[in-house]
Amino acid sequence: MIFEMTTQVRVANIEEGQKWYETLLNKKPDFTPHEGFAEWELIPGCWLQVAEGTLSEGNGPLRLGVTNIEAERDRLIEVLKINRFEIHSRPEVPVKWGTFTDPWGNRLGFFEYLDKGEEQERIKTIKGTIKV
Repeated sequence: MIFEMTTQVRVANIEEGQKWYETLLNKKPDFTPHEGFAEWELIPGCWLQVAEGTLSEGNGPLRLGVTNIEAERDRLIEVLKINRFEIHSRPEVPVKWGTFTDPWGNRLGFFEYLDKGEEQERIKTIKGTIKV
């Protein structure tokens, strides 16, 4: 039985990386067990680890669900100076999505449900107000 998950990105400098990810995620790390490492619980049981170390190529993207992809894109362009990214959609896909990179080349992105009723049900389920 799988009940939690973590994913890790590498940064060249943990101080710069932690600050960048604090801005991206709008919060301080939930756990910093040792030097060179910070971890955020994005939703219950889902952790993002930022570790200082050798950068890896070709990973990701790690896409995060948001309720307004355009607003989040605009916020990151302003506060993190990321390049403007295209937002994609296809008729058979229930979300729209876009991909960008952090300063260390890690591929990240956002997605937004097109059906706002479905989106609200997913949020309630994830936050534990409804049993799956």
